[in-house]
Amino acid sequence: MGLGKVSSKLFTWGIETRGIYPVPHEQRTDRHFHKIFFIWFSMNFNILSFSAGTTGPLVYGLSLRDSSLIILFFNLLCCLPPAYLSTWGPKLGLRQMCQSRYSFGFYGAIVPSIFSLCTMTGFMILNCILGGQTLSAVSGGSLNWNVGIVIIAVLSLLLSFCGYKVLNWYERLSWLPVLVVYLVALGVGGKQLSSPPASEPTTARAVLSFGSILAGFVLTYSPMGSDYTTYMDTRVSSWKIFIYSYLGYFLPIVSCQCIGAAFAAAIPLVPAWSEAYVDESIGDLFSTILAPTNGFGKFLTVLLSLSVTANIAPTMYSFGLTFQVFIPFCAHLPRYVFSILSTAIVIPLAVVGAHKFYTTLTNFLGLIGYWGSCFISVVLIEHFVFRKYAYHLLPSGRPVPTQQNLSSTTKTSPTHLYSKEDVFENYDIVYWNTAKELPSGLAALGASILSFGLVVPCMDQVWFVGPIAETTGDIGFEVALVLTAIFYLPLRYLEVRIRGKI
Repeated sequence: MGLGKVSSKLFTWGIETRGIYPVPHEQRTDRHFHKIFFIWFSMNFNILSFSAGTTGPLVYGLSLRDSSLIILFFNLLCCLPPAYLSTWGPKLGLRQMCQSRYSFGFYGAIVPSIFSLCTMTGFMILNCILGGQTLSAVSGGSLNWNVGIVIIAVLSLLLSFCGYKVLNWYERLSWLPVLVVYLVALGVGGKQLSSPPASEPTTARAVLSFGSILAGFVLTYSPMGSDYTTYMDTRVSSWKIFIYSYLGYFLPIVSCQCIGAAFAAAIPLVPAWSEAYVDESIGDLFSTILAPTNGFGKFLTVLLSLSVTANIAPTMYSFGLTFQVFIPFCAHLPRYVFSILSTAIVIPLAVVGAHKFYTTLTNFLGLIGYWGSCFISVVLIEHFVFRKYAYHLLPSGRPVPTQQNLSSTTKTSPTHLYSKEDVFENYDIVYWNTAKELPSGLAALGASILSFGLVVPCMDQVWFVGPIAETTGDIGFEVALVLTAIFYLPLRYLEVRIRGKI
């Protein structure tokens, strides 16, 4: 049986096979907008968010108070871009990395796709490590970390394989057991939570470096922001999707990271916790915290280990979509093929990195914020300047097709000039897969590369500290965000004037 027949059979069972091909206007009918809240909420209401919060006290020596304030204020700002990009899905019917072709170009979009694939792979590895460690902790070591990693990865693959409908169903429910775990952990271990004063005064360098970790955690959701909203009704207010998405990020991330910071600050004060944490295993730490509840505590720890599947499965889903932008001819393959591919990549890498979790976590989260800032800056400037004011930039320029043409299998003739009223009408969706009709991408890539001339001196990593970062701390992602915008404006304007079209 060929792959096409297999896909047809799976489709009749309700398994989604669509990849990056645009969702036609008439198929964007889903009005259950609360789904996007639960997608992001469940993805982030897990043990990885908890672990990110622990880096404040454990890695940067911050007090609980300082860690919590940094978590609050950085996430207030950093949740905005991915939440806003989620609103583009219903308007365009395109997956997020496919949308990036309208700024980075058909071939240029391959570059951010590579970074996005690496980012998603990194998150899946971290989640598999945490889930595997926690399963091993429950078994008392009889189940080793490697087996736990394989179990977590395979369960996530099964969920991702089924696609949009199954993922939405699972994400609506998967956060409930995690809530029970956190409530019991706070109830049992709460009396031992206290924050000793920091041994040294808090420095700007520690604050900004911890902030860059938090920014890397959430900003890099932006390249997958609209992957889960493309089937939603085009008539809904974008504000609704934005608010649902923003709260779906902000509430779980802030709460879990603050809980993580609270327990991390207390580790040096509780000998049993210190002993459990000697191998940097969050699973062993939770198992020890919940030990007073006996068998029920082990059951809760198992639930906590499985919570990472709510993050890995949707990430596998987006991995497949992004891979089709990375290698365009793969767009003809069913989406689930790439879920299998991602599993094959993640398992061996997670096994290798399992025993250096915190080194892996801090290095990874610190780095990914830089490219994410460049990506966000480019797509937002493209949207708010060049697409919004396309009519004024090229008042007599080439018309663009209407959204209704999306359902056509042929490239129909354009029917109107660049729109003054609706910025989304200035994305010529008919040409989403036509390289010569899309931007060259030179402006986007050039702006991103040029920004790194100043980003590198502002980096504060374990393996490299730039001369500026020695004084300020890590301000690389902020510099990348601003400088990329500054460079992109003139470069893109020059490209538009030379090509004579947006």
